[in-house]
Amino acid sequence: MFDTIEQIRRESWGDQVARSDRRADDGDSQQVLVGARVRQFRTERGLTLRGLSAQSGLSIGFLSQVERGVSSIGLTALNSLAKALDRPVPEFFSADEPEPRSEPAAAPPHFTLTRRDDGATQYVSGQTTYRMLSDRGPDLVLEPMLVHIAPGGRREESYGHRGEEFAYVVHGELLYEVDGVEHRLLPGDSVHLRSSVPHRLYNDTDEVTTVVSVVTPRLF
Repeated sequence: MFDTIEQIRRESWGDQVARSDRRADDGDSQQVLVGARVRQFRTERGLTLRGLSAQSGLSIGFLSQVERGVSSIGLTALNSLAKALDRPVPEFFSADEPEPRSEPAAAPPHFTLTRRDDGATQYVSGQTTYRMLSDRGPDLVLEPMLVHIAPGGRREESYGHRGEEFAYVVHGELLYEVDGVEHRLLPGDSVHLRSSVPHRLYNDTDEVTTVVSVVTPRLF
């Protein structure tokens, strides 16, 4: 674990900052795509924004902004939307029409091993890039991710959901608001909370912040 963290520390942060503009452009297009998918899946189920708000726990105003591509949505909040709309999270990021629903494939072995050079799945949401750090496995409940948070962007509204959340700052700084109280996390700092407590995070600096994050339940 410590070797892995040290390898992450040795990454070229200059390269990450140079890539932040490209991620921002990708994030804008992904933001619009995700919003369009939310509207499509909501209307297919015959739900109003009020109905979706009641089922997901997200405000009507925020959902409206997400559908119009005005606001980005974090993966945990999107996971709640996906459950309310009975859609897997990856379908919200796909420009292709969803394929007909089929029976899930047999679960892989309980043990997974992810090499540094493996092609990891990544998702871009607004200013944030999520890199999945493990494959699926039956009865596994942790969702480990390497998260890059570009400077600026909109502050998402505070949100609570079931499960737990852990974040370890590898590089940069991060404002982590828990139950209305802001905490500034520096490299080496971490936070662990019950996700049912309303929380949100924001990068108010001028460089990319990198965080190792582990949440439950799994998002995908």
